[in-house]
Amino acid sequence: MTFLEMLADAQQRNRSMLCVGLDPEPSRLPGRMAGDASKIHDFCARIVDATADLVIAFKPQIAYFAAHRAEDQLERLVMHIRQVAPHVPVILDAKRGDIGSTAEQYAKEAFERYGADAVTLSPFMGFDSVQPYLQYRGKGAFLLCRTSNPGGDDLQNQQLAGLPGQPRLYEHIAKLAQTHWNTNGQLGLVVGATYPAEIERVRQIAPTVPLLIPGIGAQGGDAIATVKAGWRANAPIVVNSSRAILYAGKGDDFMDAARDAAMKTRDQLQAARGG
Repeated sequence: MTFLEMLADAQQRNRSMLCVGLDPEPSRLPGRMAGDASKIHDFCARIVDATADLVIAFKPQIAYFAAHRAEDQLERLVMHIRQVAPHVPVILDAKRGDIGSTAEQYAKEAFERYGADAVTLSPFMGFDSVQPYLQYRGKGAFLLCRTSNPGGDDLQNQQLAGLPGQPRLYEHIAKLAQTHWNTNGQLGLVVGATYPAEIERVRQIAPTVPLLIPGIGAQGGDAIATVKAGWRANAPIVVNSSRAILYAGKGDDFMDAARDAAMKTRDQLQAARGG
């Protein structure tokens, strides 16, 4: 299946818009795993086992693996997801953004080495930095648009005086993702849950592309406002929660605690869209 087909299948099968972000910090691992970077795979695999029937996607953040020389553990983790949840897509959170020849290597890393179904990208070097990822037919790419961090205002919320209507930069990115750049229907957008009004604006500009929405849980985004602003019947939203689920438990019961937190969030999101 293509990435979009996998999203639709996981959404229906698991009745979910919830994405669990896999951002393992060795110092926060529970119980006897605490402080042991060699246990990153084991911890994340148990989180996957506990939540596989509750999610629309899993989103490993590559920096949390690479910083601890755990790239091989990330490869094993993606294989584990394929085994226990073959219908759930994997979004590699890498936020890559570089010139075309280098982007080709990053695309190979994401889709061939790690076997991801989609990847997050920075679009600020232009379309030629995005295009190599789109050569992988059926894969997805989420462009940073209106991110959840406060510093996003520094660039994303600035008006572009040289364009008709003087759109803000994030509005222009949303338009490109909906139209000129999205030739094969592979693009989505990253929009933070901390800005529900901007989610709604992005959805007006880009009514059919999938939205990856981080920022609920530990970052304080409102789950109900997020769904009301972004969900449409013909365009999926992928609402990410990481720390609030990963570290819901600190002891040997961490799998049960993670499942409980994921189920509560999944159900809250579903209720906001009316079941």
